Amino acid sequence: MIEGIVLAIGAGLMLGLYALPEKFTKDFKFENTWGLFFMLTMFLVPIIASLTLIKDFSSVFAAVPTDILFKMAAASVLWGIGVMMWGKAINHIGLSLGFSLFIGTVILVGSILPFVVEGLPPQNVFLTVLAGIFVVLLGVLFNGQAGITRELDELKSGQSKKEKGDMVKGITIAVVGGLLATGFSYANAVGRPSIHEAFQAAGNAEWVTAVGVMFPIFISGGIVMAAYFAWQLSAKKAWDNFKTPSFSKNFVLIFIMAVFHYAASALFAFAAFKLGDIGNTVGYAIFNTSCVATAIVSGIITKEWVNASSKAKNYLYLSLACMIVGIIIIAIGNGIS
Repeated sequence: MIEGIVLAIGAGLMLGLYALPEKFTKDFKFENTWGLFFMLTMFLVPIIASLTLIKDFSSVFAAVPTDILFKMAAASVLWGIGVMMWGKAINHIGLSLGFSLFIGTVILVGSILPFVVEGLPPQNVFLTVLAGIFVVLLGVLFNGQAGITRELDELKSGQSKKEKGDMVKGITIAVVGGLLATGFSYANAVGRPSIHEAFQAAGNAEWVTAVGVMFPIFISGGIVMAAYFAWQLSAKKAWDNFKTPSFSKNFVLIFIMAVFHYAASALFAFAAFKLGDIGNTVGYAIFNTSCVATAIVSGIITKEWVNASSKAKNYLYLSLACMIVGIIIIAIGNGIS
């Protein structure tokens, strides 16, 4: 159990930090950076990892029932749409509230979905895990309140010139996007047993199953993201920005981002396996919570909150405390199981 928890936290740390190299890219618009990122992380990295690490690649996937792969693909497409919707929500309601609503929905629904697929655990385990998820969600809400308070402080002081978006529309997009993004959790839960069996029969190591599970998820979700950013690059007339002299440096930085993002997801899948019968629920909750907590800590370290009011900082610290306590409760629930 301890190994699985450590792996899930590690995966969350990687996901929380993967975007840092983006700060050092030059001459790229948002669409260039993230369009290239999604092409690398959803296609190039998974294909290289799968062909390199999986023994009898074509044979093992041929052994997986077609209906399982179809369910994984459909859920992964929804995940891709959900991630795109999150980006749209931020335009309407800001990063703090958009992030909190999206991740809160992902943690709540995505952690419960495996129970729908795999069945409910004993009542004491179920209630303990639910209690932990509730505490985590409190932390996410406090995080959102911290961000909103900071933004209001900046508006009052004239540091921010953000215009108000359509709040109702933004909240709706964030919540619906979060619901769709839980397709990742469903795809992992529904696909892992069959893929694990096929991989073991072919003599692959247990940890390689995580690479196999990520392959159909990333390729299917990547189709949506590739189409979206191709459209955005054309709409924003940003294709020419790839001709910058900084392209080589930018490519390396974005490739590092892609590797970290993919590795974080694969590590989560392996952590879920190591956590046992309710590993998908426990692992998913710890994974996403660790990601948010890492983002909070990195924001503090990089002095994003240095000018925030004490009220905003108190909400932030309370958020972090709730997330840590919530992870501990969820881990206890897994231990009971």
